[in-house]
Amino acid sequence: MSDTFALEEFGDSTALATTDAPGDKTAADLAPVFDVPVNISAVLGKSHMSVAQLLKLNKGSVLELDRKVGEAIDIFVNNRLVARGEVVVIDDRLGVTMTEIIKTEETGA
Repeated sequence: MSDTFALEEFGDSTALATTDAPGDKTAADLAPVFDVPVNISAVLGKSHMSVAQLLKLNKGSVLELDRKVGEAIDIFVNNRLVARGEVVVIDDRLGVTMTEIIKTEETGA
């Protein structure tokens, strides 16, 4: 369910790259969006509980997640699943390495 617009509808002030074929685009065509901020989330797992159970949590409580040790985690960009990955430790900090890019028909990725 995507809307398509003629290039003229965007006006002259919009910087859009025009190419004859979708495969002809380069990284330079994306330059106008390089500074657009995005939210990235790496979800280790999920848990469902009642408000009463939530209120009983305190320091030291263990929250059981729906994932197993070693199972891939989900990586979201702006609340959209885009990849799966693994948790890594780099200089005493947690990080994520992407192991799979999720392709969807909607994004055409």
